[in-house]
Amino acid sequence: MMSAVKKVDKKAIYEAAEKLSNWGRWGDDDQLGTINHVTPQDIIAAAGLIRKGKVFALGLALDEKIQSGQFGGRWNPIHTMLATGTDAIAGNQDIVPNLRYGDDAVNMPCQSSTQWDALAHIFLDDKMYNGYDAKLVDSNGAQKNGIEHMRDKMVGRGVLLDVARWKGTDALDDGYAISNEDLDQTAAAQGVEICRGDFVIVRTGQQEAYMARGDWGTYAGGDAPGLAFETAYWIYENEIAAICADTWGCEVRPNETTEANQPWHWVVIPKIGISMGEIFYLKELAEDCAEDGVHEFFFCAPPMHLPGGCGSPLNPQAIK
Repeated sequence: MMSAVKKVDKKAIYEAAEKLSNWGRWGDDDQLGTINHVTPQDIIAAAGLIRKGKVFALGLALDEKIQSGQFGGRWNPIHTMLATGTDAIAGNQDIVPNLRYGDDAVNMPCQSSTQWDALAHIFLDDKMYNGYDAKLVDSNGAQKNGIEHMRDKMVGRGVLLDVARWKGTDALDDGYAISNEDLDQTAAAQGVEICRGDFVIVRTGQQEAYMARGDWGTYAGGDAPGLAFETAYWIYENEIAAICADTWGCEVRPNETTEANQPWHWVVIPKIGISMGEIFYLKELAEDCAEDGVHEFFFCAPPMHLPGGCGSPLNPQAIK
């Protein structure tokens, strides 16, 4: 494996960006990035991991008020009823439309709950993944690297790396940086091998700790355990398809440098070209994996078909 950085600063960020770049690897027109690692044979093999027909929904309930407005002005999903049984019983629907029904709407930022980051989400200077100009993300949406390109791609072998359980704790401490060694040792302890094209899901336990307290506090944008900057090298070397976690932003907070906000993001999305899944709900899946000792499964997590989207809400499924 390439030697990972020991000190995170602007120099280390740009050094990693140069070493780990996948620009042009799958052609000058590529908009999929590391999802290219997944082959049809990988998907067929992943389907064989379904052995007991147990399905785990990994999407957080949309009525959880996790957003604190610390990043990008995101708000919590707003569920509005457009028509109700009360309307029906009152006779308000009997003439127009002469059909008794319930109807509703949801108003939400694409990244206010469990979601994928698209490859158009983060720029390094004035470029996004594969060298596309950042100006191509405009008021009409992302003209390149939009989430719609992933609508039929987010499927394959999923692997849960339950770092918190391997460390013997309910939740890692805020600010704990998960290292390459942590990832490798967790996989070894679980008896699972990380393979090219895997969808790797990292459990810190932080989300469950907030839920148990009944107060989301600064979960969105605050301090958190998460992936160390050096794991960008691990991601590149292992040729995984996507990386996911139960935290708001996957990487450790406070960040390992004051010279950049979310330095890991600066490299993994625009240079490696990997989509990341954030705010994944992992409690039941993790408990089942601990019980039967099986940490691999069929994973299916298509984003919404949102042309030009910089991200997408979703309800991922792990099937064992």
